[in-house]
Amino acid sequence: MRTQARGLARAVADEVIEKVVLARPPWRNLPNGRLILRGLEPQSDLIGPPWPDLIVSSGRRSALIAREARRRAKGAPLLVHVQDPQAGARDFDLIVAMDHDAVRGPNVVRVATALHDVTPERLAAAARIWRDRLSRLRRPLIGVIVGGPAGRAPFGLAEGRLLLERVLAMKAAAGGSLAVVPSRRTPDAVLALFADAAETDPDLWVWRREGDNPYLGVLALADRLVVTGDSTSMVSEALATTHPVEVFTPRLRRRHQAFVRGLEARGLVRILDGSWTDPAPRLAVDSTAEAAAAVRRLVESRRS
Repeated sequence: MRTQARGLARAVADEVIEKVVLARPPWRNLPNGRLILRGLEPQSDLIGPPWPDLIVSSGRRSALIAREARRRAKGAPLLVHVQDPQAGARDFDLIVAMDHDAVRGPNVVRVATALHDVTPERLAAAARIWRDRLSRLRRPLIGVIVGGPAGRAPFGLAEGRLLLERVLAMKAAAGGSLAVVPSRRTPDAVLALFADAAETDPDLWVWRREGDNPYLGVLALADRLVVTGDSTSMVSEALATTHPVEVFTPRLRRRHQAFVRGLEARGLVRILDGSWTDPAPRLAVDSTAEAAAAVRRLVESRRS
């Protein structure tokens, strides 16, 4: 969620200050931003003047804090929220929501993918850094981005084995190689499963969460991307490239299922089954620019 808010803010403003609010229990679960601010952790960023012209928030707790910040600033900042704030939607000047978000209203702008800060410039920079390091891997290079459990949707060894089986089948059909990048949510047992397989397979490279993170480099340099569907952000960031994207969908939450199926219906992703196909070329898909344009219109309307 922080990536979505940060990506939108950076696409709109020349100067962006990121604030991370960490509240202690029971304050963090209270339904009032004023009360939450009374129970901040010592390392939490302070919320106070000088007040900005625009506040971009994401997440239920951040929505409460944004509303409280505007109250303290006597209504000065514009409020933009990413995703469904779940309460007080009419208090926001603009809400950027995806199709599966329940929020409705005249202040809601709908986008097809999650917002993020994976720009063409960042991808180009990552490609320059990682090109030599990934050059030993045979083409076509299949980048595998692995998430983890999400809510009540499990992602353990059973899901990891199925994913490994399917990407190995794809690699064999293509005659290429795999570059596997786990996230911080990937269970250690699943990472170990892929790492063990790499010990005997020179065409399987796994980042073991040590040293520089190759995530952006793999996004930039892979010929094809496989992403687990537990993260709308990871799928959306993969679509910000021009590479074919396949999504692994073992057992997903309902909202994630709806997101992936919507992308599949539009021909933007394919459900991973282990086969190798030659899809038609596509343009990069990035909803951040669309949302940023809506925010700029909002800012201009206040000035005029």
